[in-house]
Amino acid sequence: MLAGRHATPDRHVKKSDFHFDLPQRLIAQAPLAERSASRMLVLDVPARRWSDSQVRALPGLLRKGDLLVFNDTRVLPARLFGRKPTGGAVEILLERVTGAHEARAQLRASKKPAEGSVIELDDGTPVTVLGREDEFFVLRFEAGEPLEKLLSRVGHMPLPPYIERGDSAEDAERYQTVFAREPGAVAAPTAGLHFDRELLDALAARGVDSGYVTLHVGAGTFQPMRAERIKDHRMHREWLNVGAGLVEKIRRTRAAGGRVVAVGTTVVRALESALVDGELRPFAGETQIFIFPGYRIRSVDALLTNFHLPESTLLMLVSALAGREFMLDAYRHAVQAEYRFFSYGDAMLILPQGL
Repeated sequence: MLAGRHATPDRHVKKSDFHFDLPQRLIAQAPLAERSASRMLVLDVPARRWSDSQVRALPGLLRKGDLLVFNDTRVLPARLFGRKPTGGAVEILLERVTGAHEARAQLRASKKPAEGSVIELDDGTPVTVLGREDEFFVLRFEAGEPLEKLLSRVGHMPLPPYIERGDSAEDAERYQTVFAREPGAVAAPTAGLHFDRELLDALAARGVDSGYVTLHVGAGTFQPMRAERIKDHRMHREWLNVGAGLVEKIRRTRAAGGRVVAVGTTVVRALESALVDGELRPFAGETQIFIFPGYRIRSVDALLTNFHLPESTLLMLVSALAGREFMLDAYRHAVQAEYRFFSYGDAMLILPQGL
């Protein structure tokens, strides 16, 4: 089953309507020494105002009975390096593991390999190119071990393209949430990177409950939006699971007057994909859901998120919660105040119902 609902786009809304100027120096290239040390911009949407805070202040901004929903996907070491028979270098970025020895992937090479050709990984493992599926290549890893074991041995953490360095031993831990448990993502659910055990304990002591979805973030999350008109954009597919236990926990939270606070846009996409006639139900499958202004988000009451790329679908999603103009104003403030942007950057707490 594929969830792909979206709003009817205003024919006048364009990708360029979500542009903002971002100095290169504000793109975080490495994590802070402590996860919860990040700054946090708090948006009081009804009052149309914001305040500068820190992620460590989150327990004081939430209430007893609120529910934080996290994405428990685990990032695979999904970047591999090898060579074509001609000797040309190839970089492989897995998009999704599809079997014990097969995967879909993006390939970077001077000339893309043809169907039936073989790439040799740095450790000597042969990889056969089976064909193409849209922009992705279908690969078979001719190894005697399962693909996930091969990745753990020779793979590299798939840092985003705007981090201009190779991965390090530190990234193996820090480009992973402390609650990651379901392997399958090739990009981190970055809002969750701000949480350490101390912060989670402080939230629990406050009386804030927690729950989990799984959405395996794919490499498509970094692909630029090519269509200028919103209505012409086609979202990439991602696999998710919203379990019955979480659905019941959300029902009880709202019945008791608590708020459902999504930690990351992936949680919003997962929960919105699980809505049927306005009611949240258990769901496991793929989604292509596209959320932008005009779409009414009903599954969550607040969102903690990182700062997103200009003209990206994720900036459009957060604008659906707070309004495009207010969101862009807040982003301009974040630039002026020199917040750190993107995966290893700072956070934003969006409160559509106010403080």
